[in-house]
Amino acid sequence: MASQAARASGGSRSAGRRHPLATVALLLVGLLGTGGAYALFTSSATAETSASAEALVEEGGKLFAANCATCHGLDLQGTTQGPTLIGVGAAATDFQVGTGRMPMAITGPQAEVKPVQFTEEQIQALSVFVAAQGPGPAIPADMYLTGKDDVSNGAELFRINCAMCHNVAGAGGALTEGKYAPALSGVTSKHVYEAMLTGPQNMPVFNDANLTPEEKADIITYLKYLDETPSVGGFTLGSLGPVSEGLFIWIFGLGAIVAITVWLTAKSN
Repeated sequence: MASQAARASGGSRSAGRRHPLATVALLLVGLLGTGGAYALFTSSATAETSASAEALVEEGGKLFAANCATCHGLDLQGTTQGPTLIGVGAAATDFQVGTGRMPMAITGPQAEVKPVQFTEEQIQALSVFVAAQGPGPAIPADMYLTGKDDVSNGAELFRINCAMCHNVAGAGGALTEGKYAPALSGVTSKHVYEAMLTGPQNMPVFNDANLTPEEKADIITYLKYLDETPSVGGFTLGSLGPVSEGLFIWIFGLGAIVAITVWLTAKSN
């Protein structure tokens, strides 16, 4: 009887015990279920992203054909009126269109800043369309200011790399053949970064081998410092340096001396 009870007890324990492969099977089922759900989700998100990108490219192509193709060609290869845009990237398009320089109002030695002709959505579509035709610098993703930027280092870098054209105070200056370096006061941080990244018009390209992203951010911080800090020396006369200051003295200073001399002579007579 005791042996029968033991066998019965052992049999019940065996019947209640899980198979050794049951845990592995449960893990496999869980992994397959999780992986399948993730794959379904990511494929749906990817499809939506691709569809959105294709819509932007299509919209940008229409805008380009209507507003830019006359000078740059329908295939972006360029014409006698405008350079090729293949490989300039989204950053160059965002800068030129986002500052109103493009499309140009009239042909001239340099595209001038004017009111922007497109909405932000249209500028994005144009940038995506141009970028799709060839690889180039992308629009910087909020990397142009870090909050830990060095103003003094930015001032030194600006004097070394930029001041010979833009003036040490960023007031701009004349170049040859009717061209000029524009004033940098009030220019957005993104557009300053894009200009350094793409080298628009007469400006050289400052890629990350020339100026690191951190150094570019320092230069932008210096320009913002100039915008926000009043001149401690009084009236700046446009911050154009000794030429404007000398002209001011010549016209007003010498004029005042002549006026005083005439007044004293007339009074003595």
